Amino acid sequence: MVGGSDSGGGAGVQADIKTVTALEGYAASAITAITAQNTRGVFGIVGVEPSFVARQMEVVLEDLGADCIKTGMLYSAEVVEAVVRVLERRARGIPIVVDPVMCAKGGARLLRQDAQVLFGLRLLPVASLVTPNVPEAEALAGLPVKCVEDMALAAERLLVRGAGAVLIKGAHLEGEEITDLLRTADGEEHRFVGPRIDTRHTHGTGCTLASAIAVGLARGLRLTDAIVRARSFVTAAIRSAPGFGTGQGPLDHAHPFTAARRN
Repeated sequence: MVGGSDSGGGAGVQADIKTVTALEGYAASAITAITAQNTRGVFGIVGVEPSFVARQMEVVLEDLGADCIKTGMLYSAEVVEAVVRVLERRARGIPIVVDPVMCAKGGARLLRQDAQVLFGLRLLPVASLVTPNVPEAEALAGLPVKCVEDMALAAERLLVRGAGAVLIKGAHLEGEEITDLLRTADGEEHRFVGPRIDTRHTHGTGCTLASAIAVGLARGLRLTDAIVRARSFVTAAIRSAPGFGTGQGPLDHAHPFTAARRN
């Protein structure tokens, strides 16, 4: 897991590790930035030296290896470049899930503007799967996304830029149902539809979904099966959210264990 640290524990590498553990995987991490945040917002960011981000990745890959790599908050252009260089040298043949974390739900920018162009040029071509939400898809594809048909156009544009597959998450679009759209470089399209849950406890849903997909791929699931399982995990985690905080609250990543205890 390559991404930022969330001091509130609901998103970032903390959410990644909780998700992978709950789904019976093993998570190692490379921290790209440290954030001071809670459910009400992000109150400070300190970036990690790019060479040290790379070093974290290298020593883990040299010793422990990886069956899948997931990237989240990369913050700066220098970190994007450092991460891509390690992936190109050390991660050939390993599935790479890229969650293009650009802004927090409260609006704080988690990917600097100067990094966005490099993100598209350097990271998309090494991504097995990229998982943008609607605003991220608009920024990366350079076109407005107002409906599912627009999602397909944006996904196609990201495929042309080198991504192996694109899953655009549709929660930002209006409607009682949420549609996530998958397009692959092989020309496949799949739509995953589910009910919208009326709740403020959605902090870390993007991190959690991408990590759940990554652990599914690491365990040998087909991409569509990994997505179905990941969406089910996120839905259950939202439904059983613990209710912490006064803003965008975290999910219940431990729901498989708490459910087992209740039964």
